[in-house]
Amino acid sequence: MAAKVRAIVISGNGTNCEREVAHACRLAGADTDIVHISELLADRSRLDDYHFLNLAGGFLDGDDLGSAKAGANRLTHARVAGRQDSLADDLRRFVAAGKLVMGVCNGFQLLVKMGLLPSFDGDFRQNCTLTFNDRGRFENRWCNLQVNNHSPCIYTRGLTDIFLPVRHGEGKFVTDSPETLERLEKEQLVVVRYADAQGDPTLIYPDNPNGSVAAIAGICDPSGRVFGLMPHPEAYVHRTHHPRWTREDLPEEGLGLALYRNAVDFIAATLI
Repeated sequence: MAAKVRAIVISGNGTNCEREVAHACRLAGADTDIVHISELLADRSRLDDYHFLNLAGGFLDGDDLGSAKAGANRLTHARVAGRQDSLADDLRRFVAAGKLVMGVCNGFQLLVKMGLLPSFDGDFRQNCTLTFNDRGRFENRWCNLQVNNHSPCIYTRGLTDIFLPVRHGEGKFVTDSPETLERLEKEQLVVVRYADAQGDPTLIYPDNPNGSVAAIAGICDPSGRVFGLMPHPEAYVHRTHHPRWTREDLPEEGLGLALYRNAVDFIAATLI
C-alpha cells in the first residue's frame, strides 16, 4: 500500500476552525489529526510523523489585541523539561525538512509574528505584521482574490482568482519598512491580493476589507512551502458554502479546496 500524506491541525488557546481545516485536508486526500498544542508540548517528537502542518484560525486568546503575538511568544518560549529549545524551533526544523505549513487568519498572524513568514534569508526575523482593520471593527464578508501566478507558492498553482470569506478584526497587512515591501514584490512572495469585481487589486473598502498595504491578503516564503493568508480557504470546499449557491451554477467543489489538494499532491510527489 502506498504511503499516505499525513496532515496535522493544531488546536487550543481559542482557535475554532480546526475541524473545518481538518475536513478540507481529508477531502484533499490526507490522513489528518487534530492535535491540541499541549499534546505537542508533552510529546514534541510527534510532529515528526506529519508532512503538512496547519495553523487554523478562530479566536486565538479571545482575539484580543496582541493575541497572535502572545501565541507566538508562547510557542517561542515554551520549554519542556530536559530540553533547551522551544516548539518554535521544532516548527523551523519541520520547514527545513522540506515539509509544508499553512496558516489561516490567526495562523497567518502567528507565522509572521514568529518570523516564519516571509523569512527572506532564513533568519526568522519579524518584519511584517497584521494589525487593526482600517474601519476599526470586525469584518465578516466574502472577498475576491487575485492570484500571483509568478509566485513560488505551491498552494495556488493553477489558480488565477479565488473567492473566499474573511473573518477578522486585525487583518491589515503592513511591513516594517518600504524596503521589506519592495523585497516581497521583487521576489514574488505576495501570493494573493484583495481584488475588485474586475479582478484588479484594490485598496478600496469593502473589496479590500482591512486596508492592507498593496492589497496583500497572503504571502509565502521563498520556498513556496510556507503560506499564510487572512481569508479562509477551509470555509469554501463545497458549492453550498458559497453565499450565492442557490442562484449561481457552481462547481460541486469549492475553490478553497484547491489549495489543500495542491499541498497534498505536492507532498505525494516530493516527500513520500
